[in-house]
Amino acid sequence: MTPSARIAAAIALVADVDATPRRPADATANDFFRGRRYIGSGDRRAVAERAWGVLRQRLRLTWHLEQVGLPARPRQLVMAHLLLVDEWTPDRVDQAFPGGRFNPPPLDPGERRAVEALAGRKLASSDMPEAIRLNLPDWALEPFRARFGADLAEEALAMDASAPLDLRANLLRGTREEAAAALAAEGINTTMTPWSPWGLRISDRRPILASKAFLEGLVEVQDEGSQLIALLTGAKPGMRVADYCAGAAGKTLAVAATMANKGRIVACDVSNTRLEGAVKRLRRAGVDNAERHLLEQGDRWVKRRAGQFDRVLVDAPCTGTGTWRRNPDARLRTTPRDVMELAAKQQDILDTTAGLVAKGGRLVYATCSVLPEENVAQVEGFLARHPEYETVPFAQAWADVSDAPPPEVEGPFMQLSPHRHGTDGFFTAVLQRRA
Repeated sequence: MTPSARIAAAIALVADVDATPRRPADATANDFFRGRRYIGSGDRRAVAERAWGVLRQRLRLTWHLEQVGLPARPRQLVMAHLLLVDEWTPDRVDQAFPGGRFNPPPLDPGERRAVEALAGRKLASSDMPEAIRLNLPDWALEPFRARFGADLAEEALAMDASAPLDLRANLLRGTREEAAAALAAEGINTTMTPWSPWGLRISDRRPILASKAFLEGLVEVQDEGSQLIALLTGAKPGMRVADYCAGAAGKTLAVAATMANKGRIVACDVSNTRLEGAVKRLRRAGVDNAERHLLEQGDRWVKRRAGQFDRVLVDAPCTGTGTWRRNPDARLRTTPRDVMELAAKQQDILDTTAGLVAKGGRLVYATCSVLPEENVAQVEGFLARHPEYETVPFAQAWADVSDAPPPEVEGPFMQLSPHRHGTDGFFTAVLQRRA
């Protein structure tokens, strides 16, 4: 594809994302490229990076376009991205819109005037409203301030950046060193993550899913913060474990490895599609101590399994605000109503799973959110309703599973963030049922 054709394709992809605002952008992108198989891998990557760059900076780009009187439609957003992020000159932008087959139509007179007005501006400027300058939706500004305090600007900036690609070495197939060597043999160089004993990090985006190491189950794609949730679960060989919100079983795989395939782990979810999707992953990873359970309305499974599990992991459905650098469209899709509805769901799940834990066992509550309403407030409310539980301070929970130095956090919970820890934003509370 020519550079102009790539720009036209990026505009079309952003338009497709806009047409389905409640659908995750990566799902829309998969359909977009599936319908255009003539686009090669290099072109596909360039188109996706341009579209994701627009989504990542959309709040700011929209503000700038409003200042020069242009609508914030996909075509104009891509123009603004070329000028304000890539710092193209007006002439270069004009040349990138030549018209003709496969290319975007030429700039009209109003667009040319706007391009001249935008040239040389800073993407984030002091005259912007604070939320826009920090690239946060208006509703998220105060919750983010409550979470990060004086570090708000640094954390918001880190949330702007694209995330690295983290892998988890599957101990059921080999050691982390063996996984790194296997990847290096395929030309994929990695570094060890600082805290996860299984983590490997790739600085650039690589098509890892086609690698031999992945196909043979030696590695799985998983952010280091997510790996640490599995580590803090503290599952050991011979235990009975429930992964209550298992989804496609990413953390089930990690927990099963810590159990060395001994004992039993039940992957539960309300989506049969997600659980069916887990089958291939479990088989590839060599997990044979896991079973799946579909949670249905009126299901008596929880009541029948009361007090049977040494560990219950609740990776609760949440806003995903901690993953905005990875899923930039989510900051545009999430609303205050979503926060309210998810907080109610999280409370219900915590109250439901409390009865599954054996006396002396542990309930591990986790989210990929940085919002206090979904994290600390949920745990405090749970402890008030369930006096049979107590908090296991993070320092103690870490010492129970690792001899290595822990990530630095304040308070009794593991709260990770992109700026401070280089991971997605995660929250984990380890709660023990009194014996």
